[in-house]
Order: sequence, then structure tokens, then C-alpha cells
Amino acid sequence: MSTDNAAANAAAKAKSDTAFLGHPKGLGWLSASEFWERFSYYGMQSILVLYLLNYLLKPGHIEQVWGFEAFHRMLQWLGRAIPWLFGNQTEMAVASMTSQLYAGLVYVTPLLGGVLADRFLGRTRTVAIGTLMMLFGTFLLALNQTFLIGLAFLLAGVGCFKGNIASQVGDLYRIDDKRRADGFQIYFMGIQLAVITAPLICGTLGQKVDWHLGFVASGVGMALALAIYLFGRRHFPPEPIRQTGKAEKAPPLTLRDWGVVILLVALLPFLALSIIGNQEIFNAYLVWAEKNYQLTAFGWTVPVSWMVSFDAVISSVTMIGVIAFWRWYGKRRREPDEITKIVIGVLISMLAPLALAGASAVVAATGHPVNIGWALAFHVTNDIGFANVLPVGLALYSRAAPKGLGGTMIAIYYLHLFFANFVLVGPLGGLLGSMPDTKFWLLHAGLMAAAAVVLLFAKLLFGRVLSPKAAPQTAQA
Repeated sequence: MSTDNAAANAAAKAKSDTAFLGHPKGLGWLSASEFWERFSYYGMQSILVLYLLNYLLKPGHIEQVWGFEAFHRMLQWLGRAIPWLFGNQTEMAVASMTSQLYAGLVYVTPLLGGVLADRFLGRTRTVAIGTLMMLFGTFLLALNQTFLIGLAFLLAGVGCFKGNIASQVGDLYRIDDKRRADGFQIYFMGIQLAVITAPLICGTLGQKVDWHLGFVASGVGMALALAIYLFGRRHFPPEPIRQTGKAEKAPPLTLRDWGVVILLVALLPFLALSIIGNQEIFNAYLVWAEKNYQLTAFGWTVPVSWMVSFDAVISSVTMIGVIAFWRWYGKRRREPDEITKIVIGVLISMLAPLALAGASAVVAATGHPVNIGWALAFHVTNDIGFANVLPVGLALYSRAAPKGLGGTMIAIYYLHLFFANFVLVGPLGGLLGSMPDTKFWLLHAGLMAAAAVVLLFAKLLFGRVLSPKAAPQTAQA
């Protein structure tokens, strides 16, 4: 049987497979594995900037980190080379740039992982190798000396894992299967549940007991991710048989294919601008929240890392609400395509930094922290919008990608998160404290508004290109 016939038969079987919440059974296994991988990631990420600012960058600790002097010289070189982005070298800036350099690069390495899977090893093998590397890397973070080595292992491992497991989710569906966007949103629900639990465990251990125990708990999550992935692999989409070390010949790209690739790449900077409010949650927002929210109740101060869990609870509710809304809307009217949903999401989420600007104005006027109601306003508006941006963007790039470039285009899609975290959120976070907090958050809202305008024009000009239809023979498979 040819590869195309096998893929067609698998796609037809997947359409009739509704064992997991109306979706293929493989979605459940992939989502569960992603849950524990994201538990590990967000457990570590929820304390990373706080750990750097309050512990590792302090005298007596930073000297123990192997290679940090060279790493710091690199940051200083960036400051001299691009001063308008990296010229700020305060302790907050170094913590922000270190945290967001890692948070950004985790979306670059999947580009290489996508090529490795598409051309050589296949997705299942590549994901398994990546999970092992992340398992080692997470435990290396628990020692001061191997902190940077641990980050390097994590970056290599996530490169093999991230884009490829998302591509496997996309491969569960035919191109004309309307469950695709819904499936990615369910997949992201698993991620949101991980964000709820990870800071409560890793954050509490790190902030209240010992920073290093937070990283150990993160490593346990990664071990579970590997076990679940290996156990459920028989339910994953089939892959072409590849000979080790020999690349499979990809179908040639047509002129239209090249146009689609160029368009999808051109959208990346504006997708990056559209999510800076959300990505700041793991960086300057935590530092700002610790000083500006009333976090003490009954004599006990809530760890500020719990704000990540607070966001995830709200995000989970809003994600369910958004999925239910589009299902309801789709039964009554024509459901918008992915790029339209993204524009709607950005217009909503750009209101979230305005809430923080208002809270900052109140704190500046009264001299007292604001109540948690301001946080609720920020997270609700941000999460309603975000539910229509990142998961829907995955569906867009998965569907619009030329044949044979699925894993690579998903990895390219994740590059916008590199730009968002390293080029935008890292330097922007370093500005916290060097400008009024009100202006700090208004700057975020203005940049997101600009992104919404550009994405709207992309919809108007290239909507048909970004929403390809299934060929007749595919639709009948």
C-alpha cells in the first residue's frame, strides 16, 4: 500500500473515531503527554524570573554557576550591539532577559526538530528523544552549578518535542475536518490544566521551601510525560517508513506553495506583537504583581507564582466558553475562518494591559496595593482573547501548510513566540521600574492594537490563501 493511500485510509478512520470527547483517541494520549510536559515547563517557568532575581543573581550564588560570566558577557554584547533593545543592564533587566531568552529559544529549536522528524526519524521517535533530553535538563536545574547546562538540555529537548507533537495532533484530522480547530483547543485545555497545577506545586515548593525543590517537582512531571507518550503511541497517526540517515524526498513546492510559505512567515512579527500581554505574565507581571496586588490574607502571603495558576483557572473556563460559543455559533451562522478568529482575539486581549494601567494609576494615587478584582479584569479579558489566538493559529498554520511541510511550518509558527519573548517581552520587561507603571502597560496595549490592524488587513487581502479547501478526492477519502 502506498504512503498516500495509507494516509487517506488513516484519515478516513480518524474521521469515524470519536472515542475521546468526539475526537480521535490519539488526541487523548497526546494531550495527556503534553499536559505533563507543560506541567514541567510551567512549573519551572513560574519561578524562573523570581529565582533569578531573588536568589541566583545574588552574590554568593551567581559565582557558582558554570559559564555564567561568558553568558553575561553575551548579554552585555547585545546591549552594545542593539542598545535600543538590550541597553538596560539592571538586575531586573538581566533576570528578564535570561528568563525570556530561554522562553524565546524554546520556540526556535522546534524548527530543527521539525526538519529532523519530517526528513529523518519520524515524529514519534523525535518526540521521545526530546522528552528524554528535557527530563535530564530539568533535574540539572536543581543544582546551581549546572543551571545553564540544564537550560541547554531543555532547549534541545523541546526542539524535538514541541512542534512535532502538535503536528501529530493536526495529522489526526483530514484537511476538511471541521473538528481540527476544536481539537487544538481541547489540546490546549490540557496545557491550561497543567498551568493550574504546576505553580501550586512547583511554585510553593520553590518560594516557600527551597527553590531547587521546585525544579525537582518539575522533573517528575517530565518523567510522567515520557511514560504516557510511549504507552499511547499505537494510537498516533501513521508515519512513512524512513531509512535511518536518509531523507525522504519531499514533493516539489509550486509557485502558490511558495506564496503561502512567504505569507505565513510574514505574519510572524505581528502574531508576536499580538501576544505580548499574555507572555508578560511569566516575566515582569509577576514582579509587578508582588508589589501592586494585595496578596496577604489571614496573615499568610500567597506566593506570587500562584498568579500563574489563577490565570490558568480563568483561562480554562474561558477556553471552554470559547469552544462552546463557536460550536453554538457554527450551528446558526457560518463560522469564521482561523485568521478572522485571531483578529477578534487580539482586539479583545489588547484590553487586558489597559486594566493593569488602571491598577497602576490607582496604586500611584493611593500608595496602597489594589485588590484582586483588578487581576480578575486583566486575566479574563486576556484569556478570552488568547483562546482565539494561539490555538487557532496552530490550526491555521497546520491547514495552510503545503503538503510535506506540516512539521516544519508548525515549527515556523512557533518562531513568533521567540520574537514575542526574546525580542519584545524580554526588553520590555527590563523597562519595569525605569518608567511609570501606567505607561509601561499602555505601551503593551498600543503594540497589540497595531498588530490587530495588520492582521485585519491580512485577512482582507489574503483570506482565501489562508483558508484552503480540500480537493474533491481528499474530501471523499
